Amino acid sequence: MDLGIAGKWAIVCAASKGLGRACAESLAANGVNLVVNARGAGTLEATARAIRAASGVEVVPVAADITTPEGRAAVLAARPDPDILVNNAGGPPPGDFRDWDEEEWIAALRANMLSAIALMKAVIDPMMERGFGRIVNITSSAVKAPIAELGLSNGARSGLTGFVAGLARAVADSGVTINNLLPGRFATDRLASNFAFLAQRSGRPVEEIRKEAESRIPAGRFGDPHEFGELCAYLCSRQAAYITGQNLLIDGGAYPGTF
Repeated sequence: MDLGIAGKWAIVCAASKGLGRACAESLAANGVNLVVNARGAGTLEATARAIRAASGVEVVPVAADITTPEGRAAVLAARPDPDILVNNAGGPPPGDFRDWDEEEWIAALRANMLSAIALMKAVIDPMMERGFGRIVNITSSAVKAPIAELGLSNGARSGLTGFVAGLARAVADSGVTINNLLPGRFATDRLASNFAFLAQRSGRPVEEIRKEAESRIPAGRFGDPHEFGELCAYLCSRQAAYITGQNLLIDGGAYPGTF
């Protein structure tokens, strides 16, 4: 399927690996030029080279911390008028809420709510003026089914979800869509670190915890990041113009609810 977005420009945050990289790769495969961002310059440069070689699109790497004003300014300087914005940031560490102080809560909000809002604020008016824009926020399935040890993430991402619910509808008649992608358990470094935390806390082997988690997914496996990237690319397509303000779960059927 031709998604109708070849030649457009996207900013993809936290794109050096994991789900962010998968989104960048799928957009590039559909002819979208990229500004890719992450904090680690070495890994980001390698990712940019690989995507460039595989797709032939322009790929501009910007190593910066997207959760800071300076980092966002650097990314926007590389492409101040993107057609597509994929908001993503590493989730805060797991833990017990009794151990988190105010600074840790502020850091979580800054990473997983406020930085995404700041980037949307920077790009949405030009998108509306051009009559086309796609914004995809990578949140978490925990927005619908909270995970106790990920309380910092649960809170911050739920705040972003509430904000987007209003904004998406306010700009829906302008050709700009805003949607959230809610990943379940995908085979990423983040998942591995969560299992390591649970193993340390419980004294159980990591492999035992991993197999137990996998067995609870109706699909019988963890997700492949490529599957996630392809859904992101579709949400950015011309064909997805009537989808906005939605929270799309991609979790192998793990969420047990009807709605």
